Amino acid sequence: MSVALFKREVWAANILAGLDETLVYAQPQIVNRDYEGEITSQGQSVRIVTVGDPSIFPYKSGDTINYEDIDTAGTDLLIDQGDAFAFKLDDVDKAQVAVNPMMKTTQRAALKLAAQADRFVANLYTGVAPSNVVGTTGAPVSILATPTDAWDKVLIPLRTKLNRANVPATGRYVVVSPEFTGALLRDSRFDRVDASGSSEGLRNGIVGRAAGFDVLESNVTPVPTGSVQVIQAGYPGAITYADQILETEALRLESTIADAVRGLHVYGAKLLRPEGIAVAYVNPAA
Repeated sequence: MSVALFKREVWAANILAGLDETLVYAQPQIVNRDYEGEITSQGQSVRIVTVGDPSIFPYKSGDTINYEDIDTAGTDLLIDQGDAFAFKLDDVDKAQVAVNPMMKTTQRAALKLAAQADRFVANLYTGVAPSNVVGTTGAPVSILATPTDAWDKVLIPLRTKLNRANVPATGRYVVVSPEFTGALLRDSRFDRVDASGSSEGLRNGIVGRAAGFDVLESNVTPVPTGSVQVIQAGYPGAITYADQILETEALRLESTIADAVRGLHVYGAKLLRPEGIAVAYVNPAA
């Protein structure tokens, strides 16, 4: 690829597509994108509008019905996060590579951008409602004593927490670490995707179904201390997320005989419904 062939819109779309294919915590099935406005710069805000619940009242035939106004409220989602990449490739080195090196390197940059966005969204767990927590950092749940520990001591309590919080059952997920997946594989109740014979509705990182959850695996599950990991369950209405590739530029460098590419990914996320997620502190090493 030469700078002359660079098309900014195409590359921006390709980078976003690469992000969408690798995101776990920040993918659309885990977070919602219910915001208004176009993202044009880092540091701006987009508006999120929420609608209140209607009241339920007793009714008998012939009763007069009074219609209430539904409350709408708004909150701002700050696009305060930004990650960039910038690289160059000498013409001599580029000539020795059979594949398109600039595009391949940009695709790899998209993978790293996705990991950074995922880490940011994953750490929103700290805003969880206090009643929706299983275990503590000081007393995490052990998941290796018996083959059923991961299911019975973590997933079922998380399910109960969400049920008590009246969280919709449709679309529930749980994001786990590779170690937690390993513990689940010991339980015959775990419905593995690779053994189900179906790829319908697959999500990034999905490994199976358990206890009413889509189970997704991530390498960026939070580790607040030592070997303690945070397992997060919830539904897509709890967290909102917005992102944009603001800049993708190709440059012909003046100081050397090389092409360069740089890009900027900006994003923001907010836990709107602290009761819409539940977390468990687990120790997969104990």
